[in-house]
Amino acid sequence: MSDQPIVFDEWNSGDDTRIAVARLNTPRNLNSLSMDMIRLLKPQLERWAEDPGVRCVWLEAEGDKAFCAGGDIVSLYRSMTEPGKLGEGEQFFTEEYELDYLIHTFPKPIVCWGNGIVMGGGVGLMVGASHRVVTENSKLAMPEASIGLYPDIGAGWFLNRMPMRTGLFLGLSGARMNAADALFVDMADRFITHGLKGLVIEGLKAASWQSSDSYSVVSGVLKQFEQQSAEALPESPVRKHFDEIQQVTDAGSVEQVVAQLQELGRRDDWLGKTVKGVTKASPTALALTWRHYHRSKGDGLKQVLDNELVLSKNCLKKGEFAEGIRALLIDKDMQPRWRYASLAEMDSQWIEEFFSLNAG
Repeated sequence: MSDQPIVFDEWNSGDDTRIAVARLNTPRNLNSLSMDMIRLLKPQLERWAEDPGVRCVWLEAEGDKAFCAGGDIVSLYRSMTEPGKLGEGEQFFTEEYELDYLIHTFPKPIVCWGNGIVMGGGVGLMVGASHRVVTENSKLAMPEASIGLYPDIGAGWFLNRMPMRTGLFLGLSGARMNAADALFVDMADRFITHGLKGLVIEGLKAASWQSSDSYSVVSGVLKQFEQQSAEALPESPVRKHFDEIQQVTDAGSVEQVVAQLQELGRRDDWLGKTVKGVTKASPTALALTWRHYHRSKGDGLKQVLDNELVLSKNCLKKGEFAEGIRALLIDKDMQPRWRYASLAEMDSQWIEEFFSLNAG
């Protein structure tokens, strides 16, 4: 196995065209997205975009546990806590969002095989692809509020495009979604069992690309194998509990919604277990998630990513994000000391500062 964090390849198809391949290649850390990965993948995608012989990009990951479990937050922690390193964290977010935008606007089909864990920065890589495949092993989530951050990577844009307030619920709760959930909220396009992956690849290689629209070619191959996988598709808990999710997120303030989520957490069903993490999440992060979600309604993707860059740079400076990582991954005491213990105690000016270009 290569020691490169991303492996690039090209598969020849039957009519002198090629399928370009990018494989995340750090399975030991669940293919977490690093600066090295970003700086390899972005220019390679740009080259493939200009290459007339490349008709499609296939994006996958080494190992069966995870497509990508999120950004390299240990490196981000160092940038927040070691003298003179802050610029590294700021550069990470800058280049990550540029890569995400490139994937969203890529001029050729990108098939993302989202098997296993897909969280945070992994969602950023997957959600912009033109053909997003989930499997029986897929577990998607945006659990940033638990580490003092907020759902970024364009989430202000795509959470607002989910059915009613489902996106708000997913952002505040960090709920884990299965494949059927991902299809329901439009974070995925096709469900195909993981065992069929090799046949999907062979189908793409054997397809006729020269005289056909590339997007239609990909869709036709994926649809064939999705039909073979239909019986394995699980139930969607998000869809099953849709009405209750709308009820519990129907309030005029983040304090009210979080109180209703915490009340729901007393239950022992899927919905009750899913929202239990809200009690331990950073109140600051919950407030940022609420504010960013509502502020982003009607904004285009580029505007949302620009706003998120301001927000994320301020998160690097203001301590809450660093404390969340410390508690979870550095000291592992699971006892974060949040700046404010509850939303009720929070100073509104504190939240305003995160949205300011000139925050300290």
